Amino acid sequence: MKHRLAPLLIILSLIFISSATACSIGSKKPSTLIYGLTLAPSGIDPHLNASSELGIPLASVYDTLIFRDPKTGEFVPGLSESWSISPEGLVYTFYLRHDVTFHDGTPFNAQAVEANLDYVMNPDHHSQKARFMLGSFQDVEIIDDYTVALHLSEPFAPLLDSLSDVYLGMASPTALETWGPTEYQFHQVGTGPYRFDEYIPNDKITLSHNPDYAWAPSIYENSKAQIETIVFQFYQDPATRAIALESGEVDIIGEVPTHDASRFDVSTEFNLYPIPIPGQPMQFFFNTRRAPTDDVRVRLALMYAVNRPQAVKTIFDVFSPVAQSPFLASFFDLEPQEPFPPYDPDTASALLDEAGWKITGDDNLRSSNGVPLELLIVAPPWGSNPEMAQLIQADWEAIGARVTLEIAPGFGPLKEAQTKGDYHAIGINFFGTDPDILRSFYTSTGLYNWSGFEDPEIDQLLTQAAQIPIDLEARLQLYEQFSSRVRDEGLVLPIRNYVNLVAVNNQVEGLHFTAQGWYPILIDLQMAP
Repeated sequence: MKHRLAPLLIILSLIFISSATACSIGSKKPSTLIYGLTLAPSGIDPHLNASSELGIPLASVYDTLIFRDPKTGEFVPGLSESWSISPEGLVYTFYLRHDVTFHDGTPFNAQAVEANLDYVMNPDHHSQKARFMLGSFQDVEIIDDYTVALHLSEPFAPLLDSLSDVYLGMASPTALETWGPTEYQFHQVGTGPYRFDEYIPNDKITLSHNPDYAWAPSIYENSKAQIETIVFQFYQDPATRAIALESGEVDIIGEVPTHDASRFDVSTEFNLYPIPIPGQPMQFFFNTRRAPTDDVRVRLALMYAVNRPQAVKTIFDVFSPVAQSPFLASFFDLEPQEPFPPYDPDTASALLDEAGWKITGDDNLRSSNGVPLELLIVAPPWGSNPEMAQLIQADWEAIGARVTLEIAPGFGPLKEAQTKGDYHAIGINFFGTDPDILRSFYTSTGLYNWSGFEDPEIDQLLTQAAQIPIDLEARLQLYEQFSSRVRDEGLVLPIRNYVNLVAVNNQVEGLHFTAQGWYPILIDLQMAP
């Protein structure tokens, strides 16, 4: 009897253990989610580095003073419960929450805001983006422990938008001081719903949920993170992204190639999210300081010569709209009064003839006074720019130009090519939710004025638009005038409005994004039971 009961007791014990374990697993938060990143930034401190990719994980590590509602575009409270703007637009006062603590236990207060802005503005730290996002910011005034005033030297309309972005997310002053500008990127400390655990360059970033999080903004649907650990792994080669998702190696991945996106769009195992990205379109600037693109007739001819709708459909299928503006955001709809020149090779040929570039032989090549029409395109390596540049090359060759295409292997070589100045068209674009980013690209002294065009009218329009802090309609009118001027001068060839194709295992629920487009709201992610 003893020997017959022993196996039965063992079996019953195993059944009990298995049942208990199953109940435990069913009631427990999913432990880990894998999110695929598509670019390995050279640095990931948002206060000092500029990559959009870094915001995908880090927008959930940091809270900002205010948030921008992705549905309405309105600013809503964050670490600041409320704020006010002085009548002349020179003082922004923020009334801070009293109940917020950084992940390392440091209290969030006015002194923390001051430490963050000092860190960003320190010239020795060489901030690539955040300090420029502060515009005419001069200094911080601490009114009391939970009230802080930001003083400007002149009105700066995009300030609230800037303060809602991860690049100005609030970091622990203790961590900033302890690690400094070189090492802080490996030891980041915010107040957000996820804690920063580990960063291994070119490999992964690991976050874990913050169990103490109790100050979620209204743009979050959940007050607590549902997934305990999120690991971000890098997949720079587009060909590997769909494979990683379909094999179960990742749960979410962005910038999926179009041919893969079409398959995911009809799949029963995966969902496809086409996410519009606010900011500049894919675009190529014309060099107005080098012949023949120093002639507006040539620039306009080259615009008419490109079949943009066909090019966009060829590379992006139905997933991206053709760009008609130097800037686009869903809640800041900058539409030109007239579209950019449509595809019209006959008009392109007529403009080139008028400019003196004519076909005189049987080789279908244009020349002027014996000099052939030769053009150099420089394209960045990301975002299908090389493929698009090849289509542009073919269209320009079709109207009689001899075209050379160079693909810069990274931003550094792209900037070197721009500095050298031999190009006739060069690709670059930035993302953002406020059109003030256009100032860097189009004003006479702009850091990214790669067209080299200097125009007092454009300078005045963009400067004035940046100094109207309240009146959105007035700003829109100025940007529409600017857009018309850019079109008439043929400064840029806009191609397509950016859409990030995000593919997701259908077990993942609750995926949505911030107003900036790139950043997922991680606190709302959960796995289907």
